[in-house]
Amino acid sequence: MTEQTPVPRKEVLLVTGMSGAGKTTVLRTLEDLGWETVDNLPLPLLDRLLETPPPVDADGGDRPLALGFGVQTRGFDPERIVGRIRALREDHDFDLGTLFLDCSGFELERRYAETRRRHPLAPDRPAGDGIARERELLAPLRDWANRLIDTTSLRANELAGQVRATFGPAAEGPVLSVMSFGFARGVPRDADLVFDMRFLRNPHWDPVLKPGTGLDADVAAYVAADPAYEEAMSRIDDLLLLLLPRYAAEGKAYVTIAIGCTGGRHRSVHVATRIARRLRDAGFSPTIAHRDLGVAPQDSLEEPRKERHDR
Repeated sequence: MTEQTPVPRKEVLLVTGMSGAGKTTVLRTLEDLGWETVDNLPLPLLDRLLETPPPVDADGGDRPLALGFGVQTRGFDPERIVGRIRALREDHDFDLGTLFLDCSGFELERRYAETRRRHPLAPDRPAGDGIARERELLAPLRDWANRLIDTTSLRANELAGQVRATFGPAAEGPVLSVMSFGFARGVPRDADLVFDMRFLRNPHWDPVLKPGTGLDADVAAYVAADPAYEEAMSRIDDLLLLLLPRYAAEGKAYVTIAIGCTGGRHRSVHVATRIARRLRDAGFSPTIAHRDLGVAPQDSLEEPRKERHDR
């Protein structure tokens, strides 16, 4: 008899808590992590949503699901919600959890004053009145929730970091790209870090090297022989190894490192290739692209030769 592999249970997270405590930030972060998210779904439709299988051709049919709700959700009744959660756990094969976002009344009042929004339970009264009433209404859900985050002292990016640490893949990091380009054709619009290699001596003005590219050994050797090369590359390496883990900790999804020279065929190509190799040696997984490598060399695009300045 063949032993069947157990089917993993679908993960469902109910996200609730005090209005202004960060529900939108949590749902957006989960969406960035690949979750399917639905906010303020009318509660009578909850069973129907969970019972409906995804379309046959749908991508990510097995993605975890996050459902946001609160006092503004149609049909909101905390006691009935707790009862429904119990029933859902018994009737459906879901890994179902509840995340409650709490926050001090003083901080919530400050946030409402700062954004000039009205509290949903106190449209014509001070926000503090609505906060007190909401806390009372949500008490059963707060007691029931198996996860709680107090956002009183958290900025939005810090809350997002906690969510990524709790619900994201353990080795999650930004998609890292290294690109060479020519300034003569514009700086890449999606570049996060731009390094200008026009201080290095230019193989374009050597008749033997001009037809080649930064991928050729003789061109690379020419660029690397510049007196400033080693120290500059060492400092760029150190800077990238400092910054990239910080970008990951902040949850940045994409980081593009752009290396430029005038034409985008020699110096930037060699340096971008070198940086990508150094990052791989350090445990990163960058992709590399040479935007202007196929563009024909043109003297008018390059900076003047040194002897032109000496005339």
